[in-house]
Amino acid sequence: MRRVSLRLDQLARCALPFTLLVTSIWLPAFSEARLQDRIVAIVNSELIMLSDVKREFETEQERLSREHHGTDLARRLKTAEYMTLTKLIERRLQLQEAKAKKVEVSDLEVKQALEQMKRQGSPFNIANANDVQTVREQLLLMRVVDLHIRGNVTVGDSELKRFYQEHRDRFALPEEYQLSQIIIQSRSPDGLAEALTKARLAMDDLKRGQKFEEVAMQYSDGANALQGGRLGWVRQGELIPAIEQAVAHLVPGGISNIIEGPEGVQIIRMDDRKPKQFRRYEDARREIQELVYRQKNDDMYESWLADLKNKAYIEIKFEQVADKTQPQPVRSTP
Repeated sequence: MRRVSLRLDQLARCALPFTLLVTSIWLPAFSEARLQDRIVAIVNSELIMLSDVKREFETEQERLSREHHGTDLARRLKTAEYMTLTKLIERRLQLQEAKAKKVEVSDLEVKQALEQMKRQGSPFNIANANDVQTVREQLLLMRVVDLHIRGNVTVGDSELKRFYQEHRDRFALPEEYQLSQIIIQSRSPDGLAEALTKARLAMDDLKRGQKFEEVAMQYSDGANALQGGRLGWVRQGELIPAIEQAVAHLVPGGISNIIEGPEGVQIIRMDDRKPKQFRRYEDARREIQELVYRQKNDDMYESWLADLKNKAYIEIKFEQVADKTQPQPVRSTP
């Protein structure tokens, strides 16, 4: 058995070699069902076993196996297995921090959480020791994150205004079109040619200067034909792509070419259009506050997690399957 020992602050400087070692050395061994349980990582003084990784990875493995095949499946499995080990290491670091800070969760809190989850349809069972431990750990993780992160995130009004100015397009209201239509429906699977002929006649009348409303009343099969084909206001993005493309550059009063679509053959007139508008800062403030808070929370969490890793000692253990055709692992040094 060969071993690679790295501190996580050193791991950041050699992420690619580390990833290659994980995917090319440990993962083939992981996929061998005949392997006995063994240590795959040491996080400070605690062990992560191969069985821990396999148990955590089981659901994702089943999902990937249903959705992918062949070399694509193998590649995705390797990536997912690596991420599983990473997630277990990070979780163990956070639980160790909770213990160091004397963060605790009472049996009553665990019981109440399990009862609530049961009411919501969760398969967790209060009589199952593994389920109880899983929920206890989840509550501890939430509490230690609250201690270090959520209670320390503050958002000032100047930050909100700066975010609004830098991301104004996120608070834009789409352009709006006021449209009228002439729609000629195909009466049968072979009726497209007939519908197109009728649409060309309608277009000829429009080009001769006949009012759109009159042509719509004469030719259109739409429910709004008697109202001159008026559709009212629609927002950009609400139309089918063919119509959206046809009206995008029309000015008020402009008439589209003949459009073939799933509902029939159409001619569209742009009656009016409202340009894209921006929501006022005061109207968007609550949404901005949530976005900025979430971003700062995520940034602070990643920084805190990186700090835990930098202070930690991690030892990753690799073991090659007894296969002479496999290349031997190479020892990596910081």
